[in-house]
Amino acid sequence: MDAKEARIRHESRLMQLANVTGVGTGRDERTGEDLIVVFVSRKVPRAELRAEDVVPAELDGVPVQVLAVGDVTALGG
Repeated sequence: MDAKEARIRHESRLMQLANVTGVGTGRDERTGEDLIVVFVSRKVPRAELRAEDVVPAELDGVPVQVLAVGDVTALGG
């Protein structure tokens, strides 16, 4: 399964996790490998999260990267 398919398959569940503000796909700068990117308001140590709120390291064989982006607010147009 490629990164886009895996993202689509798991996006709704990922969006329900604590601190998650968005989900996308990207490419690992070091390896060039496609991955799923999970955007969070802030990174929290795994030990401080409930087990059900831990972002998995991979989904359907696709690596997952967690990227802290701060608080996200939609702007009106």
